[in-house]
Amino acid sequence: MNKLKLPIAFFLSLTLIFSLALPCFADDSTYVWSNNASAIMTNAKESEKQEETNSNNLKLESASAILIEQTTGQILYEHNSHEALRPASVTKVMSILLIMEALDSGKISLSDSIPCTENAASMGGSQIWLDPRETLTVDEMLKAICVASANDCVVAMAEYLGGSEEGFVQMMNDKAKNLGMKDTTFKNCHGLDEDGHVTSSYDISLMSKELLNNHPDITKYTTIWTDSLRDGKSELTNTNKLIRSYKGATGLKTGSTGLALYNLSASATRDDLSLIAVIMKAPSTKVRFAEAQKLLDYGFNTFSFKQFGKKDEIVKSLMVTKGARSSVDAILSDNAGTLLEKGKEKNVEQNLTLEDNVSAPIHCGQKLGEVSFVLDGQTLSTIDIVAKTDVERLNLFTMAKKVIYSWVDLLRS
Repeated sequence: MNKLKLPIAFFLSLTLIFSLALPCFADDSTYVWSNNASAIMTNAKESEKQEETNSNNLKLESASAILIEQTTGQILYEHNSHEALRPASVTKVMSILLIMEALDSGKISLSDSIPCTENAASMGGSQIWLDPRETLTVDEMLKAICVASANDCVVAMAEYLGGSEEGFVQMMNDKAKNLGMKDTTFKNCHGLDEDGHVTSSYDISLMSKELLNNHPDITKYTTIWTDSLRDGKSELTNTNKLIRSYKGATGLKTGSTGLALYNLSASATRDDLSLIAVIMKAPSTKVRFAEAQKLLDYGFNTFSFKQFGKKDEIVKSLMVTKGARSSVDAILSDNAGTLLEKGKEKNVEQNLTLEDNVSAPIHCGQKLGEVSFVLDGQTLSTIDIVAKTDVERLNLFTMAKKVIYSWVDLLRS
């Protein structure tokens, strides 16, 4: 039986080489395909309504406030959002962000032991009374910072990561600049009152968004209500009362001093909609939590987030011309969705612009098209569609590989 297969395989190989060689050496103009292929994926349509932001129409007592959608950063409400104010311990959002970046990059691990210096132990305000002779793990430090707003622990971490508190503060300011926080100047890593140490509710929303979107594991700490350290000897209770009382609360950080008054970055997620509400200079702690809840309630009652597809989801398999492979999967480059005013979810048009076929070579991540979400003629968002894998251009080497694989498959059959 195998003797009969060999001549058949030889004949098929010659045929395959001949058919593959023609397009390999042909001019690109030999093959023409539509450059205007466009299709409607669905007729679902949605809208996002932005709140008028020039007036305090929610009647807030706080000096400054903002509400944003966490994934996109879209502003849903703001009141004096760029006023530079003292942040108090909400400063620690940036400190925590840098700690999480060090963790996720492998620079440190949760089990690393962090020493306490005399400087860290001398911090006033909220603390767990670190002793210069003791060490805590990064995990324990994060817990103390996120739950109890421990100034001594954040300084110990700052000195460990930055070489000194000053070095770490420079890292904080560099990161703030990178995030576009134009209203911010950090003078310390803990938030105790210091002249010139200021930020805005808008900037706090930017660093809160960065922390929650890129380091979601932080919510394992920011959602703790009560816990303990030192074998149960040190009790911790979250300074953010919304963690216990507000449905879907995920964090994030409180802050208060005599000059700053009462601040809060509050985050919550319900039904795929994630929001961040920032309150600055509230007259009392009661007002701080009440007004953060008012902002979150407004967001959840008014808006929804419509998910159309997730990152890396296959949109279509495209034919490949002159490629070592005959097709390539076109995938979403990011999560595809949009923020909408409730009740308008069915009005969103989802338009797909994508070629019917593409020519090799193709690189992984190469843009092949895009999907856009449109409401009443206005584009709400656009997501690139990219190649899932590389596809080499057909040449004698790749052609020979195809022939060999064809022989192997035939002989195995």
